[in-house]
Amino acid sequence: MLKARSIKKSYGKLDILKGVDLDVAHGEIVSIVGASGAGKSTLLNIIGTLDKPDSGSILIREAELNNLKSKQLSAFRNKHIGFIFQFHHLLAEFSALENVCIPAYIAGTSKKDAEKRAIELLDLLGLGDRLDHKPGQLSGGEQQRVAVARALVNKPALILADEPSGNLDSHNARELHQLFIDLRREFNQTFIIVTHNEELANLSDRKVLMKDGLIVEHL
Repeated sequence: MLKARSIKKSYGKLDILKGVDLDVAHGEIVSIVGASGAGKSTLLNIIGTLDKPDSGSILIREAELNNLKSKQLSAFRNKHIGFIFQFHHLLAEFSALENVCIPAYIAGTSKKDAEKRAIELLDLLGLGDRLDHKPGQLSGGEQQRVAVARALVNKPALILADEPSGNLDSHNARELHQLFIDLRREFNQTFIIVTHNEELANLSDRKVLMKDGLIVEHL
């Protein structure tokens, strides 16, 4: 599913990534762990094409991302990569259903098909009675599940999650962690998760430890 090779990234004189290699198989859940400043989120952003490496290569589904131009990269990201962040980044003026549909609309999906897919996902995530609620009318856990549905709406190859339970209480965090396991079973979904949460990391198929801009251990 993913092959990252010799990924390097610096900001000024600060070396953030120093030559990272990472392989992730289809249907695998991989957690990236390590101290703050180790380069975890930078690596995730580069894998997700939100940032560019100074050198190295990223292949997702055998597509060499370095060869894609800006518009091609945006289209690839929208279709093949789903994002879940610590702060859900839902649009406050739109309902849960509308928030989930937005990536599908960007991909050119018809309103009918986008809403059908979004309703199926929100039902699956226990939010079938919350379709018309705006983010401010939802709990933190519900908002994050809407964000999960949004990440899944285009049936992406890869879900990237950056501290997805970092803003949730322990109950909602456990529910979100179980949800990832359920989604892998339901859709054979591939996840790469940056987390400080030991419980979530331990539920993964594999933990990857980063230190000082390098992957130093597979646990």
